[in-house]
Amino acid sequence: MPKIDLNLQFLFSEYEIKDRYRKAAELGFKYVELQNPYSINVVELKGLVDDLGLKQVLVNIDVSDNVLKSSNLAINPSKQDIFKRRVDQSVKYCEALSINAINCTPGPKIDGINKEDQYSTLVNNLSYASPIFEECGTKLLMEPINTFDQPGFLINKSGAGAKLIEDVNHKNMGLQYDVYHMQLMEGNLIRNIENYLNIIGHIQIADVPGRNEPGTGEIGYENIFKFLDDNGYKGFVGAEYNPKNNTESGLSWIKNYKHLKID
Repeated sequence: MPKIDLNLQFLFSEYEIKDRYRKAAELGFKYVELQNPYSINVVELKGLVDDLGLKQVLVNIDVSDNVLKSSNLAINPSKQDIFKRRVDQSVKYCEALSINAINCTPGPKIDGINKEDQYSTLVNNLSYASPIFEECGTKLLMEPINTFDQPGFLINKSGAGAKLIEDVNHKNMGLQYDVYHMQLMEGNLIRNIENYLNIIGHIQIADVPGRNEPGTGEIGYENIFKFLDDNGYKGFVGAEYNPKNNTESGLSWIKNYKHLKID
């Protein structure tokens, strides 16, 4: 049965970051994810999650480019050394927290650089990072993201994500499948999840339109969760959505889906 985890980048945004962890634990949740934990010292963060009885299941590699003011460091041919330093930073967190998966987003295409060069840079960077994260027991993932919210995003459909994983050609490289993004880009959700289930290492969810709680829009989440359960998916489903009101009251949606568990 899939396990739900709370994305603390999106949820409990009315609190400071460390208080979001405390709130998740207070409400009885066991699993959390946070794209960018790097503002918290790794020793302090480990102490926090251990004290609260939480498990951090996912982080992202920091691909922010402070010069270009964009999150596409992983596809910039001239900044591969910086990318490697960001990998080193992430490894410290993955080792200390025993993180299950780490996501690397390509970001939007860079003006003035050939698209093929950006793609080959991404392949090279992920080929470099895959065995490094394998050593600390963390699966490296890449997430396609829709071009409505993020125009020009380099990898924006599940098939293109699968092709990238094939080109990286390392057993520790997988796909992060975000149902919200893929509903916007291609639909046919269950069919595509089935096609790529063998390479999917993590799933994230929100409804369409609005990127709010599951059950507020057009996506048939009961069918998706049942499919995942029926097909033996025992990984994590990250609740990465914008609460319509406040996070705590909005979490009642989870009770509507019998094919999810929180512990």
